[in-house]
Amino acid sequence: MSRHPRPFLKWAGNKHRLLDRILPRLPAGDRLIEPFAGAAAVTLAADYPAYRLVDSNPDLIDLFRAVRDEGEPFIQRARALFSDGNDAATYYARRTAFNAETDPVERAALFLYLNRHGYNGLCRYNRSGGFNVPFGRHARPYFPEAELTAFARRARECPVELAVGDFEAELDAARPGDVVYCDPPYAPLSATADFTAYAPGAFADDAQARLAAAARRAARRGVPVVISNHDTPVVREHYHGADLDSFPVARTISRQGSNRRPVDEVLALFA
Repeated sequence: MSRHPRPFLKWAGNKHRLLDRILPRLPAGDRLIEPFAGAAAVTLAADYPAYRLVDSNPDLIDLFRAVRDEGEPFIQRARALFSDGNDAATYYARRTAFNAETDPVERAALFLYLNRHGYNGLCRYNRSGGFNVPFGRHARPYFPEAELTAFARRARECPVELAVGDFEAELDAARPGDVVYCDPPYAPLSATADFTAYAPGAFADDAQARLAAAARRAARRGVPVVISNHDTPVVREHYHGADLDSFPVARTISRQGSNRRPVDEVLALFA
């Protein structure tokens, strides 16, 4: 069992099980910035005086904000949604309610419910911006009370800034004393392997190249940047000149459990 705090979200690419690889690669600094917040596993486990979580998904950032600012009342509000509703009819009714909701705190509670009751912890939207992940049919969805409390506690103990934003702008705004950890949607292992993408074209190769270029600019200003990704020839080309650490990670790459096999990942340090 990991000694690190667990995130309260189920999230594609959650880095909790790789923390023993990632944390030693992070340089010392005054503030850790995650431009791809995801489940915030690194922020929860790292040891910095301050943190900044940024993501392009406003629903994700609003959920973190609700946990940080509302604390225990929000946790109890979310708990009520887990006391019933583990059936398809209730799930789809609450998904419809989420898509129509404008109150940020209620929307955040529904987002957490959908995350834990939806299929495979996915976060996906249609072209109109509606959340469209199907019901997950879990036997007993877990209510992450301890994990929510741990995030709220971290936000009380030290500053945790939250913002909706673009990764490139965030890297360009970083200043000496900051350390940046990037966990972007991974580059595909091959031209036909797109299982890591949140949506088709969501983070194409030009975005991977822009991320590497922004990391180099930040490093030249004295801001170290660590990036996780698949270890492929294309990724290595993007990360040329960085200090690379490659290692195998078990991952399911299809619905068939028999196809679970190691794939190589890389941690690139630009400094």
